[in-house]
Amino acid sequence: MAQNSVTVRELVNNTRLKIVAGKEYLDRPITTSDISRPGLEMTGYFNYYAPERVQLLGITETSFSTRMQHDELLMVYRKMANAKTPVFVVSTNLPISDELKQAASEAHIPILTTSLTSSRILSNMTYYLGDQLAPRESVHGVLIDVHGMGVLITGDAGIGKTEAALELIQQGKARLVADDRVDIHQEDEERLIGEPSEVLRNMMEVRGVGIIDVQQVYGAVSVRSHASIMINIHLSNGRIGEENFDRLGNENDSLEILGVKLKRMVVPVTPGRNTASVIDAAAVKFRTTNMGFDALETLEKRMTAEISKNEKIDAKEK
Repeated sequence: MAQNSVTVRELVNNTRLKIVAGKEYLDRPITTSDISRPGLEMTGYFNYYAPERVQLLGITETSFSTRMQHDELLMVYRKMANAKTPVFVVSTNLPISDELKQAASEAHIPILTTSLTSSRILSNMTYYLGDQLAPRESVHGVLIDVHGMGVLITGDAGIGKTEAALELIQQGKARLVADDRVDIHQEDEERLIGEPSEVLRNMMEVRGVGIIDVQQVYGAVSVRSHASIMINIHLSNGRIGEENFDRLGNENDSLEILGVKLKRMVVPVTPGRNTASVIDAAAVKFRTTNMGFDALETLEKRMTAEISKNEKIDAKEK
């Protein structure tokens, strides 16, 4: 489920910000990752003011304010200090005017400062808020890091998702990110980040064995806190021949999560088949394909060349 807000206190704890005033108001919510640079508002133009955003004041806004009269500046800051306004942030260790302190105090809004430039602190805050406020979705499955990329394993309950992931972890080919429940959020238009729920972090449930703390059993190198999901491998208990499985790996099947499409491979699980090895091979194939090497294309070229060769031989014999 998406997190609807973060508090100003959380923003302070996760970015290079210091509290100047309003320490008692740090529980005010921030509901958007967009940051406002109130340049036009300093001139008194509030037609498109977005009060729910963090209000960032830099050198331009501060230098402009020094030309304003006390009453005019106080009126502007009072308009900016909306009931929805979460916080004022002043960059570059710039001086904070008495008018801003008064307006913020009246509206119970904290004021923060930083030594970073406006562009740098804006980037830091946008990255943190974007990550925390991004839409989230929980998926039933296992997420592991294989060769540096996130592999989301899905399938019916009891089909062996956890056992296959555990085998890869034991072999040192994978690291656990999340078992049973994968919390996913969108980092950008093309990238999904998966992580475990806090309760299940580093834990795996192996049928017949119970709960395993992977970090304690296999060491810190066997787990990751999050991973960028690159591919979905879906385990199916259907039998080859009864279902239309992709034999050549040329199908463009996909799984859509939060509007982002992931490459999806459906792998049949049958007795005697090493599912962990198949998952490893699928991950390696996906990586090499992205690097420009396509085994299917190579096979097709060889077959075309062989057919052409045979046709020439047949033509000579005629």
